[in-house]
Amino acid sequence: MAATAADRMVECLLEWGVDTVFGLPGDGINGIMESLRQCQERIRFVQVRHEETAALMACGYAKLTGRLGVCLATSGPGGIHLLNGLYDAKLDGAAVLAITGLQYHDLVHTHTQQDVELDKLFMDVCVYNARVMGPAHVENVMQLACRTAASRHGVAHVTMPVDMQSLPLKSDARSARNVRDHASMVGGRDIGTPSDAQLRQAAAILAEGRKICILAGRGALHARTELAKIAERLAAPVAKALLGKAALPDLHPHCTGGVGLLGTAPSEEALQSCDTLLIVGSSFPSVGAGRVSTANPPMIPIALVSAYAPARDPRMAMMPTVAPSASTTISAPETSTTLSFVPNCSMAQSFIDLGTRSMNSCPTGTTGDAEPSTNPTMTSAAASPAAVATRPSATPNQFEP
Repeated sequence: MAATAADRMVECLLEWGVDTVFGLPGDGINGIMESLRQCQERIRFVQVRHEETAALMACGYAKLTGRLGVCLATSGPGGIHLLNGLYDAKLDGAAVLAITGLQYHDLVHTHTQQDVELDKLFMDVCVYNARVMGPAHVENVMQLACRTAASRHGVAHVTMPVDMQSLPLKSDARSARNVRDHASMVGGRDIGTPSDAQLRQAAAILAEGRKICILAGRGALHARTELAKIAERLAAPVAKALLGKAALPDLHPHCTGGVGLLGTAPSEEALQSCDTLLIVGSSFPSVGAGRVSTANPPMIPIALVSAYAPARDPRMAMMPTVAPSASTTISAPETSTTLSFVPNCSMAQSFIDLGTRSMNSCPTGTTGDAEPSTNPTMTSAAASPAAVATRPSATPNQFEP
């Protein structure tokens, strides 16, 4: 039997390492379901009772495995039901591919049954969104959809008219410009390395702090050991954003629990009382969210190490993690601190070496630059290496009850 457009779609999923698809069968995806049936030994179809569940399962699968989550729904209301789960993926930065059916290509815009153009409906939730225009179009669209979802940690959507799903691949010749295999499947990750000056500057700020709090997010999930070490080194409590829950065990002596609307009182108190906040791998938009706000919030110098800062997130426009050498000034009524932030850098050695390379090379009264610091909060005693070296590491929480 000749290979069909739907067969090529499933082959693309296999090429990207997809072995599980969550969905609900329907007339609008009959061709895709048949292709999945023929490949059931290599790719598993998990049938759900509602399409919303399929999207939520794909999102959860992506979060827990770090792989591409895939959900499948039929045309019209079936595809519409995916949206709740897809918005969960969008807001949590999960890589999810949604595949939907579309009405017969020659019945679109004719008020036929379930005549909903899902590609237009999904515009807001997606980082990539395309409608397959023929069998020769499938490979390009699927490769780009998988690649974009995985690289931008978001939702990709591909919809295909039901009649095109069963068309033989040979029935549609590639155009002259449609070059085969032009989309690469090789993944890459931008990992920046902070300069010695930036390390010394961050170390000086941490050395000055007397009530340091650490806020850990999803970017710290692959640096659990380093996070625990820096918490012990600084004798600092660790509050966790929701997606960073697994960054440090809840039973760890330095862990105070979550933050925000679902947070804990100890985390709230730590964030309210701290004079220095170290954010590790989090894009948490506001430490004043939920009950963490105060009428007159204190000045908080921030040293940020972010292992995940997608430029697609509009909230990141407010955070200094989108430019490799960006500098920002955090101001308060009485004091201000200027600190250079380095995005997408691993915290593996950046701050573990506070008492060795970073702090030992930080001259008294400077923040790592050639000129002495003019920051009124950077006193000579506070910025000295001894400030960190003499910190009592046996005290897990320096905050008063």
